[in-house]
Amino acid sequence: MANRFILNETSYHGAGAINEIANEVKNRGFKKALVCTDPGLLKVGVTKKVLDILDAASLPYEVYSEIKANPTIENVQKGVEAFKKADADYIIAVGGGSSMDTAKAVGIIITNPEFSDVRSLEGVAPTKNPCAPIIAVPTTAGTAAEVTINYVITDVEKERKFVCVDTHDIPVIAIVDPEMMSSMPKSLTAFTGMDALTHAIEGYTTKGAWELSDMFHIKAIEIISRSLRSAVADEKEGREGMALGQYVAGMGFSNVGLGIDHAMAHTLSAHYDTPHGMACAILLPMSMEYNREYTGEKYREIARVMGVKGVDEMSVDEYRDAAINAVRQLSVDVGIPQGLKDIVDPADIPTLAKDAFADACRPGNPRDTSVEEIEELFRSLL
Repeated sequence: MANRFILNETSYHGAGAINEIANEVKNRGFKKALVCTDPGLLKVGVTKKVLDILDAASLPYEVYSEIKANPTIENVQKGVEAFKKADADYIIAVGGGSSMDTAKAVGIIITNPEFSDVRSLEGVAPTKNPCAPIIAVPTTAGTAAEVTINYVITDVEKERKFVCVDTHDIPVIAIVDPEMMSSMPKSLTAFTGMDALTHAIEGYTTKGAWELSDMFHIKAIEIISRSLRSAVADEKEGREGMALGQYVAGMGFSNVGLGIDHAMAHTLSAHYDTPHGMACAILLPMSMEYNREYTGEKYREIARVMGVKGVDEMSVDEYRDAAINAVRQLSVDVGIPQGLKDIVDPADIPTLAKDAFADACRPGNPRDTSVEEIEELFRSLL
């Protein structure tokens, strides 16, 4: 069997990377941008950093900011209308996963209009054409949507999130500039950072993992574990480390899939509007415990790169405990809630479990599961 690997055509990394946007636009002959961003970033002036570059280069654009934290079908459809009204030919996505996910869906529908209902994009949709070109400028260090072939949309009517996996949606250019992430508050830094760690750990242990993806994931775990506490403390070195670490994790998991943690996190966000990164972080030690017997020697390497000493002298159970404990301690150190009792209504658990089992991430989990087992996992955190 052939293993496929897809990455951005071009990516820029480091402070000041956003200054490359104008050159890329001119060199590629793009005419007019739809800038997809969220209203909060527009209000506090983060998006303006990109708009100033476009203005200085006399590059035309229109701004679309009707995007919620968990973007909806309506957000996407209005974005498609905005793209057409603006007579745009490319998209600049400025923001976290919400802006980039919306941009991907908009870009796909522009070139594949038969999917304009949005719902039909769920799973691996049979789109035929690459999406409208996207330049992705992340403002959070976590989702790695700028380098993945995945996006997630919320179906408000059905109270569920659905995952879309499409090789046609990857941004042609990623601009990973840590200075664009400097305005993240402490809690968002923690949530998105733990989302990135979850990407790396789930990608490292998923059924689809192989040597090339392992290389990215184990390095991402190392970078994130040494950088996240510093980033939450708003230190420059930590911010720079997280900008790189989350991207490296994305390079891996986009190509091999995730697992039960993300499947359960998606349903929490859909039902309770729980921040995605917080949901992933709360679930991570539990999901690692659930999968521990199905991960071979990989927990030893997780423990090693997270700074645990003496792992080579440990038994299998000891190094698995060490890896889980290192993740749990990082979670505590950056202020992640330790349980779901303040989020989940026990009466909702059967529905949550059913939706998580149906999620596109669940089949990649290293341990096969059932709706009943997922119900018990939710209950274990109440």
